[in-house]
Amino acid sequence: MPSFYIDQHGCAKNQVDGEEISARLTDSGFLPAESPDSADIIIVNTCGFIEDAKKESISAIVAARRTWPDKKVVVAGCLSQRYPDELFAEMPEADAVLGNADLSLVPGALRKVMEGTRTVLCPAPPPRMPERAYTRKALFDFPGTAHIKITEGCSNHCAYCAIPLIRGELRSRNIDDIVEECRSLLDRGIFELVLIGQDLGNFGRDLAGRCLLPDLLEELARLPGKFRIRPLYIHPDHFPMEILPFFADDRRFAPYFDIPFQHASETLLSRMHRRGSARRYLDLLSAIREQIPDAMIRSTFLIGFPGETEEDFKTLLEFQKQAELDWLGAFVYSREEHTPAWSMKPRIPKTVANQRKAIIEEAQTRITAERLNRFVGRTDVFVIEERFEHDELCIGRGWMQAPDVDGVTLVHGAFTPGETVQARIVSVNGVDFNAIPEYTAKP
Repeated sequence: MPSFYIDQHGCAKNQVDGEEISARLTDSGFLPAESPDSADIIIVNTCGFIEDAKKESISAIVAARRTWPDKKVVVAGCLSQRYPDELFAEMPEADAVLGNADLSLVPGALRKVMEGTRTVLCPAPPPRMPERAYTRKALFDFPGTAHIKITEGCSNHCAYCAIPLIRGELRSRNIDDIVEECRSLLDRGIFELVLIGQDLGNFGRDLAGRCLLPDLLEELARLPGKFRIRPLYIHPDHFPMEILPFFADDRRFAPYFDIPFQHASETLLSRMHRRGSARRYLDLLSAIREQIPDAMIRSTFLIGFPGETEEDFKTLLEFQKQAELDWLGAFVYSREEHTPAWSMKPRIPKTVANQRKAIIEEAQTRITAERLNRFVGRTDVFVIEERFEHDELCIGRGWMQAPDVDGVTLVHGAFTPGETVQARIVSVNGVDFNAIPEYTAKP
């Protein structure tokens, strides 16, 4: 049977799709290859969210065809879902263009490709999630961690966002299926379960008319053993306060909250089709920290949205100062066609937006360093991700560090990736911790 290699791009949700594609192909008799050199088919699992990501994905497609002219090159993922016909017509490098709305179609499409048929296949997103998630085999995370997608699509319709165009309206999985998948992953030796979706604050609203995240956490709390649950991406305009007791009372739930505020100017947030303000968001942070004083807060700011004035930016800077966010990612607005913001004016010059972004990042460097210092001297559990070959030194993550986006912990010792280690944080180095192990604790 033909072999395949997945060139992965984009976010964790796209990663889960890539893992499902891999499992479906393997179950259909295709062979996973360790590198593109040894594969018959190279699948570029693309991102189509913002302009820079689209350019990166297109470059990867062109590079795959140029580097391996005799292999089949298949374009999958969000870029395919968003622009299937354009890619098929304008990119002869692609032997197939496959959307991400129905991954069960991928094996059949690849058989056609191997027979010499150039294919485009991109059905619309389905109205609901399947009853059961497809069992993933290979996980693309570091050992010890797995991402679990609990929703698909989004119904918030923020003015700048192309997600509803790509992945459709909100669809939630049923709780029993999620819990069973988590149980299965724990049985496979996974320690950290990362719950993801476009907005976990809306999980279940399409099924029950209300947020079912507290109900899900209640069921997950019944699972036995040592593990870590980390939920990501909760919209601040409907943060479910009912979830906080789980994080306050059960240390298996990481009190780490990824809340994308995007801005603090009420005028600009309204233009973004969001309902927040600096005051409301500061009140939310205070409420979280009142119940969980040690909570870690990550957020994102969107800089240079159409109409952002100097006064708006000053409001954002003042909010940043008062919010004292632990982690922050700043991004310059990307103008995306078919979104409501596409035609909005006045547009902010890229030079101005980039200058503002640099100011935000410089201010955040100081805030993050100060916030991280509170952990020096504390002992916690770290999941080991990598080991340096010739040193007794490993890269690990604590509950205060999310995969890929935050700093890491340098754990002094020789451990196996996927292992958990109890260690004491002795210093902060930039955005990273240095930690000395006390003893190992198998998951």
